[in-house]
Amino acid sequence: MQYWLMKCEPGVYSISDLRRDGRTGWEGVRNYQARNYMKTMSVGDRAFFYHSNAEPSGIAGTITIVRAAYPDPFQFDPTHKYYDPKATHDAPIWVTVDIEFESEYPSIIPLSTLRSTPGLEKMEVLRKGSRLSIQPVTASEFKIILTSNLPR
Repeated sequence: MQYWLMKCEPGVYSISDLRRDGRTGWEGVRNYQARNYMKTMSVGDRAFFYHSNAEPSGIAGTITIVRAAYPDPFQFDPTHKYYDPKATHDAPIWVTVDIEFESEYPSIIPLSTLRSTPGLEKMEVLRKGSRLSIQPVTASEFKIILTSNLPR
């Protein structure tokens, strides 16, 4: 099993939206490194749902990968904002995975709390300039966040 942190702006799609929907595709990723991470995801992998560009930004809950990477259908739709004219059905460029709601925290675990939590010093999200929307999380980091008495 692998662990991840997946970022989304809550004004676009939030953990509450996922709780309501139950399951959704994580479409619209247009960064090659994030896409490559999605290609390695497996059914059953777990992730933190991270609210980015929010006040505060931070971990809002947990999700599970329920469908491995498949072509993002929006890359083929010229009327959609995620359209990519270079992508074809024979040679898709972008992928999506399906995620399922697991839990929503009563409050966000803010970035400042993650920064001050022992054992999380090397988390990708804490690196200066780290903007990647999908990031790996170690099993140790995932466990620390799940089992610590972090404010949520």
